[in-house]
Amino acid sequence: MYLKDIVSILEEIAPPELAEDFDFGRIGLTLDLQNEVCKIAVALDPTEYVLNRAAMIGADLLITHHTLIFHPINCISKELADSLKIALDNNISLYSMHTNFDKAKGGINDALANRLGLSDIQQETPIGRIGKISPCSTETFVNHVSKSLNTHIQYTGSKNEINTVMVFGGSGFRSEYIEIAREYGADAYVSSELKHDIIRSYSDMLLVDATHYATENPGMEELCPVLADKLKLDVEFIDHDPLIKTI
Repeated sequence: MYLKDIVSILEEIAPPELAEDFDFGRIGLTLDLQNEVCKIAVALDPTEYVLNRAAMIGADLLITHHTLIFHPINCISKELADSLKIALDNNISLYSMHTNFDKAKGGINDALANRLGLSDIQQETPIGRIGKISPCSTETFVNHVSKSLNTHIQYTGSKNEINTVMVFGGSGFRSEYIEIAREYGADAYVSSELKHDIIRSYSDMLLVDATHYATENPGMEELCPVLADKLKLDVEFIDHDPLIKTI
């Protein structure tokens, strides 16, 4: 199957027009080799490890959530050159689906809500999801998030009972979204990159930072069987969490 045919399917799954304004020109084919595709690799980030793994398994296309090049550049760094060399030497085209896949049905936020076992899921923001969970304590809920996403977490706040939850994959601790969670009576808000000003402003809610990687990764993993079914091609998920080391 040729690349152009696969792109049309990807745009059905996550229409480019769903993307935030800042994403236009940064999603879709970021490296177009116009090649025939027999095997696809999928990952959250086009890291050097992911690119090498894609080359090792013979992938002709790597689909990621985050793009290899986000800001316009006038100079190619050694790191970027090394990454591009891996892709070019191994004839791997690159495709990015970012905020369009955040919003899409079955995308990043639906996958996150499903992974946490939410029911009665509603789309109450352009990106996030709100749903219900069996009533539980703060301790039970944060442990559930950690185990469900296989990640360390940090959290602040406490509620006697957690029942309504809003999730936002990636960097979602922003007032405009948490205000919606508050409006709909959310007891807990799960996202990443928790900031000091948010902690001070929303002490009435349980705020759970489950890391950027772990809140977005399920969406890319769940994309794989969808693509395999639609395209009838071999699709492999590459899991690579660039863990931050602590002392």
